[in-house]
Amino acid sequence: MKNKAITSRDEDFAKWYDDVIKAAHLATYSSVKGCVIIEPNGYAIWENMQKVLDGMFKETGHQNVNMPVFIPESLLKKEAEHVEGFAPEVAWVTMGGSKELEERLCFRPTSETLFSEYYANTVKSYRDLPKLYNQWVNVVRWEKETRPFLRSREFLWQEGHTLHETPEEAKEETLRMLMIYKKFFTDYLAIPAIVGQKTEKEKFAGAEFTYTVEALMYNGVSLQSGTTHYFGQKFSKPFNIQFSNRENVLENPYQTSWGVTTRMIGALIMVHSDDNGLVLPPKIAPRQVVIVPIKNEEAVLNKANEILASLKQAGITAFIDTSDKSAGFKFAEHETNGIPVRIEIGPKDLEAGKVVMARRDTSEKMDVTLDTNMPSYVKDLMEKIQNNLLETATKRRDELTFTAKNMDDVKHIMETQPGFVKAMWCGDTECELKMKEIRGTKSRCIPFDEEQEHISDTCVCCGKPAKHMVIWGIQY
Repeated sequence: MKNKAITSRDEDFAKWYDDVIKAAHLATYSSVKGCVIIEPNGYAIWENMQKVLDGMFKETGHQNVNMPVFIPESLLKKEAEHVEGFAPEVAWVTMGGSKELEERLCFRPTSETLFSEYYANTVKSYRDLPKLYNQWVNVVRWEKETRPFLRSREFLWQEGHTLHETPEEAKEETLRMLMIYKKFFTDYLAIPAIVGQKTEKEKFAGAEFTYTVEALMYNGVSLQSGTTHYFGQKFSKPFNIQFSNRENVLENPYQTSWGVTTRMIGALIMVHSDDNGLVLPPKIAPRQVVIVPIKNEEAVLNKANEILASLKQAGITAFIDTSDKSAGFKFAEHETNGIPVRIEIGPKDLEAGKVVMARRDTSEKMDVTLDTNMPSYVKDLMEKIQNNLLETATKRRDELTFTAKNMDDVKHIMETQPGFVKAMWCGDTECELKMKEIRGTKSRCIPFDEEQEHISDTCVCCGKPAKHMVIWGIQY
C-alpha cells in the first residue's frame, strides 16, 4: 500500500523528493533562509559516507586537517580566476562585535587559498612533499535557489588539497581520487557513475582541468556528484609556494583539490527511493536490520534478542523496535526510513518455527526457519539487495541515455524524456551556449578515451568537424 504522505514520483518528482525527506526525517527547513537542519536520520547517512570515504583516503596516505572558516579578502583575491568564479556566491563578514573590520572576511566557499597560504609557510624542500591533506568541514555559498541536500547556502563536505613535486604526480592524484569516488558511488551507494573531464567552460574556477562524477537521477536529470581538480602551478605561483628541488633549485609545486558533499544524500534519494519513502543500499544504511516483535511477549522478545545478538556479533547493525505502536504502523515507518531488511516475529511464527523477513527494495517477504544461520542469511540477503539496487539504477540510466546527431534530436529528447545525451561537439564554447537554450542543457563531461563513441563526424550544434563525444544533460 502506497504511503499517503508521499506524492507519487511519476506525478510530481520535485514534490515527491521533498515528501520523502520530510517523511523519513532526513532534514527540515530552518529559520535561516537557504539553510536546512540535517536531522538524525539524515546525519547518520552522512556519518556512514564519511566513515567509508575517510578510510579510503587514509589508505592512500591522506591525513585530515582543519582550516579556519574565515578567509581574508586579500587572500581570496590572490588568484584572479578563482575569486572571479566564486564572487557571486561569497558571504562576507564586515563587523566584529560592534566594530567594523579593517578587512572583510569571507565565509569559506572552498579552501584553496587557505591551504596555499599554509603550504607557502611550511614547504621548503622536495623532502616535504607530497602533502596529502583532507578536511571534513562546512562551507557557505550564497545560492539563489536552494533545495535540501542539492543546493543550500551552508552544506557539509570533504575537501582534499594536495601538493606535489611534479605535474605527473599531481595529475595521477587527480585521477586516483576520481576513481575512488567512482568506486564509492558504485560499490557503496549502488549508483552507476559516468566519469570524465569537464569542458573548459564548466571546469572549476582556477583549475587547469577538472574531472567529474556524473550520476543520472530517476527523472532523467543529471547531478554533478563529485569533482577532482588539477591546478598545476596556478596557485603556487601567486602564493609564492616554493621548494628546493632535487637539483637544489627553487621551484613551484603542483596542486590538486577534490571534494564530495551532502549532495550525495540527495542522489541516494533520487536514484533509489520510491513512493513509500527512502530506499537505502545496505552498505551505507545506518541501520541495516530492524526486528519487529508482533507482540511484546516474553518468548517473542527472548527470540528477538537472541537474533539481535547474533546479528550484532556478525557486524550487522540491527535493533529491536519495542515501541508502543501497532505492527502495521511499525512496518510502514521502517519502510519510509529505508531500512533494508525487516524481521517480523510473533507468537504464531514461534509456533511454526520461523520468522518472516522482508526486503525493502522489492517488498518481497520470505519465511525463514529458526534453525537457519541468521547472520549468514541476512548478509546474503543484503548483498542481493545491494546488487539489485545497482542493477536497477544502471538499467534506468541506460534506458535514459540517448544519442543525438542534430539539435532537433536534442530538443525532442529533452522536451519528452530528458536523460544523458551522447552527441558530438566541435570544442567551441558558442555551441555549448547554444545547447543551453534547450531547457538549460549543459555538457556534463567528456568521457575518457576508452568510453568515447563515434556518433557522427560533425558537431551536433554547428555541423563543423567534431573533436569529442560529450555527455549532455539537464542538471540540478
